[in-house]
Amino acid sequence: MNAWQVVRALALKDLRAELRSRDVLGATVFFAGLVILILGFALGPDQGRLQAAAPGILWTAVAFASVLAAGRAFAVEQESGALESLTLYPVPHELLYLGKLAAHFVLLLVLAAVVTPLSLIIYDLSPGSRWPLLLLTVFLGVLGFAAVSCFYAAITVNLRAREALLPVLMFPVMVPVVLATVKSTALIVSGGLDSEITSWLGLLLVFDAVTLVVASLTFPYALEH
Repeated sequence: MNAWQVVRALALKDLRAELRSRDVLGATVFFAGLVILILGFALGPDQGRLQAAAPGILWTAVAFASVLAAGRAFAVEQESGALESLTLYPVPHELLYLGKLAAHFVLLLVLAAVVTPLSLIIYDLSPGSRWPLLLLTVFLGVLGFAAVSCFYAAITVNLRAREALLPVLMFPVMVPVVLATVKSTALIVSGGLDSEITSWLGLLLVFDAVTLVVASLTFPYALEH
């Protein structure tokens, strides 16, 4: 099998398991939707205030959901012994990371496809003719969240306090993604300049590329230790 076939097989394995159980996706969609609704109520009835806070609420919900999804996915495989079996498979371990990442990315995209329109409806926002820019923001943002959360979930999976350590390790690294997605989304729905939106999307693209390269190269070491 070539590298692409290995990554594809690993991703499909995880996605089939999720389709059978629906544990991770159901929990993350419910959690993210609950965060969006609760924070909306907490901010009160001021429409202007709600619309200004909406991008931050949306991406905060996605960030927390990515932690929940990645941690749960790796914990299930570790508890069943499947993760140890995967590490013994005679393929480069960076392909294991890319396969897990691909499945995690797809699940987070499904999550974003649900909570993004939900946020726009609840907070009465519209990107107008800038749907392509919003979709690109979602794609790059979700990729960044998936790349970081998948890597750190693998690092902490064998630790007793993984549920507490995972967000502590991840959220500082996620700051550029959260900042860029919130700023880009806010500019898109408020009619900001295209040049400003492009600059934030550029930051997202660079962050995603660097994270993917660094995580792929260091994943074998992280998994062994």
